[in-house]
Amino acid sequence: MKRSDRLIGMTHYVLEHPLTLISLPFFAERYDAAKSSISEDLTIMDKMLREEGLGFLESVSGAAGGVKYIPTIDSKESEAFINTLSQRLEDPERILPGGYLFMSDVLGEPDTVRMIGRLFASQFYSLNVDAIVTVATKGIPIAYAVASFLNVPVVIVRRDPKITEGSTVSINYVSGSSRKIQTMVLTKRSLKQGSTVCIIDDFMKAGGTIDGMKSLLKEFDAHVAGIGVLAEAEDEEDERVVDDYTSLLKISNVDVKNERITIDKGNYFSN
Repeated sequence: MKRSDRLIGMTHYVLEHPLTLISLPFFAERYDAAKSSISEDLTIMDKMLREEGLGFLESVSGAAGGVKYIPTIDSKESEAFINTLSQRLEDPERILPGGYLFMSDVLGEPDTVRMIGRLFASQFYSLNVDAIVTVATKGIPIAYAVASFLNVPVVIVRRDPKITEGSTVSINYVSGSSRKIQTMVLTKRSLKQGSTVCIIDDFMKAGGTIDGMKSLLKEFDAHVAGIGVLAEAEDEEDERVVDDYTSLLKISNVDVKNERITIDKGNYFSN
């Protein structure tokens, strides 16, 4: 096999298996090549991944060593994407009652959701999480996008139990914005005890829903290593109950009367 052909195959494989340790003997046997040639190929691949802003290959030494593909994104590209997304969401026609924004169309675009997933994966790849946790329903596309880059499963917290999910754990929590008592449930089979997880959601106002998820995850002895939200709302009336999180966008002002929306960058670049 020509080196050019082998490089295409190897690159495709590492991109499809992020954060997975791949040994040199595996590639040598797969492509019938010497380990020295495979090592040179990986050096070329790492160089191109870095230059294209797609991440890098992390070398792991030792008898059981190899390489891991670490998915990251170039800071200029991420900033340009967030700026473009902000401009799209500042359309006054997106204003919904209660100061919320219509974002379902954006969360239905594969390219957009995939880029959002890459941004969060760049922040959380070093946390060695076992799962991505989200609440039904609008955060699900983002959660799956993040999980695809971190190569971990998605766990979905629901508002009510489903008979197809077996026994569940449920808690009552106070919604941060409405101050209403609500319920969320998680099937016992969905998450192993003592797992390390990241919480992903599409929108956060006071943070009551995320705080509820954290309380629910305590029932599984899970450690919440990171929290990512697409957009946070700046609301002086509601006290924020979640402090340690990463946001891409901050909705600073929603003027319903004058049909004006102001969206700034979140704290993504300061974390």
